[in-house]
Amino acid sequence: MNQTKSKSGSRNRRPGFNSAKPNGQRNKANARPQRGQGGGAAPRGRKADTKTMDVRLLTKQAVAHDTVELAPGKPFAEMPLSEKLQLILAKKGYTSPTPIQQQSIEALLDGRDLMGIAQTGTGKTAAFLLPLIERMLRGEQLTTLVVVPTRELALQVEEEFRSLSKNLGLYAACFIGGTNINRDLQKCARPSHIVVGTPGRLLDLAQRRALRMDDFDVLILDEFDRMLDMGFAPDVNRIVRMMRNRRQTLLFSATVDKSQQRLIDGLLKDPVEVKVSTGEATGDHIEQETVRVPEGKNKFGVLTDMLSDPDFDKVLLFAETKRTVNRMAAMLLKAGVKAAPIHGNKSQNARQSALDHFKVGKIQVLVATDVAARGIDVSDVTHVINYQVPRTYDSYVHRIGRTGRAGKAGRAFTFVD
Repeated sequence: MNQTKSKSGSRNRRPGFNSAKPNGQRNKANARPQRGQGGGAAPRGRKADTKTMDVRLLTKQAVAHDTVELAPGKPFAEMPLSEKLQLILAKKGYTSPTPIQQQSIEALLDGRDLMGIAQTGTGKTAAFLLPLIERMLRGEQLTTLVVVPTRELALQVEEEFRSLSKNLGLYAACFIGGTNINRDLQKCARPSHIVVGTPGRLLDLAQRRALRMDDFDVLILDEFDRMLDMGFAPDVNRIVRMMRNRRQTLLFSATVDKSQQRLIDGLLKDPVEVKVSTGEATGDHIEQETVRVPEGKNKFGVLTDMLSDPDFDKVLLFAETKRTVNRMAAMLLKAGVKAAPIHGNKSQNARQSALDHFKVGKIQVLVATDVAARGIDVSDVTHVINYQVPRTYDSYVHRIGRTGRAGKAGRAFTFVD
């Protein structure tokens, strides 16, 4: 955790790329890409439809990161947190709150509703978990439901809760698609202080009467904008309507669209508003370039040539369909590049294994569909590569936002046909 910041699921929608098939093997000779704003020779297969987005938006110089000039805040040691929680924070090496934590914790200790605008990687998970844990340690009877858009994010929130509440006698349960429903039914029979899950699985359990939404006092909607992007608004509304005893609601989002305001107003009551980013969908802090494939050159060969550069150490590669993700991962492995696929049709164990290997550097390239755009929380992704132009600018921004996080430099490349 630091004191600065940059200015700057169980159900999937159709991924945001148009179909194109990678082909051929690596052609190193004269395969260096020409980077700029122009188009290039199209790969074999169907061409990407670039008319849906102005490709000139995909080339930008990075804007230098600025630190947020907040008034000096209290270190954790001076915050109204119990001795047990202070000891856990000290053991984890956390001394000073991040801006989102600095502005949120005391308001949440008072039970206020909150609207938090913050990018992933700014410490927002601890910003809502710490005050909840503290209130429970004080004897307050709270049961919290955390709703997130993706399986990976759900597991990360559960892991963070376990880490921050170690040996405190507090229990968490995580419910996500792709796991055994019978095990989930067994978990529902055991009491938990916090439940984390994706909308589809939570509603499934509620319909089976295994999960009682009336039992929850606190609702947290994390990555709210991504949930709307993925079509979860009806599910979120159903969950909200079922939580008739809800006393507090927290909503965290990286971006806010004016069209969402009515929905937000219906969720929150006299909320505290905390903004540590503009809430606008931008990627200004990331170096962005387009890649032209020279006429007669092989697109996949250009890609593998890029990946041979030692600077491309940890790469998130977006492809347009689950089938293409699998095929590209196999082709990269055949070309000598350590890679693994991740998408909605993979089992949860396979997805988690690929993500874990990516985090620790056992693989260089994680090939993903759009489902990973928000679910992957890896702080040191060196590059994001869009194998084709995404259909919308928001989708593009969400993808490239996986690099250049927590104040680190990042680069994004988009192949333009």
